[in-house]
Amino acid sequence: MLRGKALRDTFVLRFLAVDRFIRGLLLVALAYGVWRFDGSRGALQRVLNSYLPALEPLAYKFGVDLEDSGPVRMIQQAFTARHSTLLLVASGVLAYGVLELVEAYGLWFKKRWGEYVAVVATALFVPLEVHEIIVTVTWLRVSALIINLFAVAYILWTKRLFGFRGGHAAFEAERRNDSLLEVEHAASVVGSNDLSTYDRLR
Repeated sequence: MLRGKALRDTFVLRFLAVDRFIRGLLLVALAYGVWRFDGSRGALQRVLNSYLPALEPLAYKFGVDLEDSGPVRMIQQAFTARHSTLLLVASGVLAYGVLELVEAYGLWFKKRWGEYVAVVATALFVPLEVHEIIVTVTWLRVSALIINLFAVAYILWTKRLFGFRGGHAAFEAERRNDSLLEVEHAASVVGSNDLSTYDRLR
């Protein structure tokens, strides 16, 4: 059973994984909506009108301002674009969504490659989030930025990525040390229980 640092680490990584998973599903759904677009402004507007109201309540609970998000604004600006342009937009939104889902998988199962992907991808989008906050400050945008900055800092610090704090070797040494401490703790608990049983039998 997980306890202490291992339990905290698992909780934080899986919280971030759920956040990425929800975002990824929303983006994939939006990409599908654009792909269904038949080339007219009216059709795309109907797609947005049908998808956004259904997705917004769920997105709002996870700190995503879907109506004012970058992908949605990009779709809205493509109302008069050619069909080929819309396919490129859909591909970009889909790629972003798949990236979020890959992050979610890697973080949930505590894969080291997933931690690298999460740090790099999150850091790349931080300047865009800062720009959006400068344009319009909302608590959802600020919350999303704080979560992403926390995710980058936490994973870098605890997982020692990119050579940080001694890199992979130091991380493995720390993990082995933690495992030994857990074994010693379990042994001490068993020993205490055995002594208690012995005392009762005397």
